[in-house]
Amino acid sequence: MKKGDRGTPATQRQLRVGEEIRHALAEVFLRAELRDPDLVGVSVTVSEVRISPDLRNATAFVLPLGGRDDASVLAALGRASAYLRGEIAKRLRLRFAPNLSFKRDDSFDEADRIGRLLHDPRVAADLDRPEDDET
Repeated sequence: MKKGDRGTPATQRQLRVGEEIRHALAEVFLRAELRDPDLVGVSVTVSEVRISPDLRNATAFVLPLGGRDDASVLAALGRASAYLRGEIAKRLRLRFAPNLSFKRDDSFDEADRIGRLLHDPRVAADLDRPEDDET
């Protein structure tokens, strides 16, 4: 279960609105509607959007594809957040369009690290060892 900003589980509404925002952002990125030079020609994956309980602030976890400079892309997304907020307001029926912030998504790196650990010969030897019978 996903946790909210304060460690409480996210409500069904937060999850639904976050997913709608994720889809809207992905659509804007897919259509290449951004004019910032640091974002032109950059493919950005939006893996998750977490939204505050009052639905006023949203954090989008993104990852630029193709090994682009993450810092410059995140800075450019921060500069474009007002434009992106307006695009979300056009696409979604919300009382208030949330303020957007962007963070690099490290979950892919973490999954890769865990995969490498599991394929380490020392770990594989432990996993392949037959369990001791305790009878």
